[in-house]
Amino acid sequence: MNHSPLPTAYLAPISWYHSYRAAANPVIDTAERYVKQTLRNRCTIAMPDGPQHLVIPVEAASSHVPIRDIRISEHGNWRHHHWNALRTAYGKSPFFEYYADDFAPFYLSRTHDYLIDFNAALHELVSALIDLQQEVPATLQRSREGAPLPYYQVFRQRLGFLPDLSIVDLLFNMGPEAIFYL
Repeated sequence: MNHSPLPTAYLAPISWYHSYRAAANPVIDTAERYVKQTLRNRCTIAMPDGPQHLVIPVEAASSHVPIRDIRISEHGNWRHHHWNALRTAYGKSPFFEYYADDFAPFYLSRTHDYLIDFNAALHELVSALIDLQQEVPATLQRSREGAPLPYYQVFRQRLGFLPDLSIVDLLFNMGPEAIFYL
């Protein structure tokens, strides 16, 4: 069986989900080495003043450590800060209230000790909410140049369209129609 390995990602960008959906047999690469300052422990969301990175702190990570061994640090009350940032960014989006209860447990309590487990659980949730098994008509997929199709974003009038943000931007803004933009 041919697998297409992808790196683990914290609330991965839309392009990651597009690659995941396009892969023949997508799998998350648990043998890869941890790489600092990447999507493995950070995502980008749209805040009122522009894009903002949310970073999960990890314990003593180096590029010699397999990603499966990277532990999440509880330093700095990051869960509280991430949840407040998501509520600030998407509280007025059309579907935040609809999905908030699904995401809240990840931020209101300690659900996983390892980054790869945390990311995998969020990925499973997002995949179920977006219904990644659903077929998308070719006319609604990415344009021929590979550029993403613009979709409604809460701060678009102020900031313009911000491409390739975290998948939650697409989900909270487009809800069940998110699958049509992957």
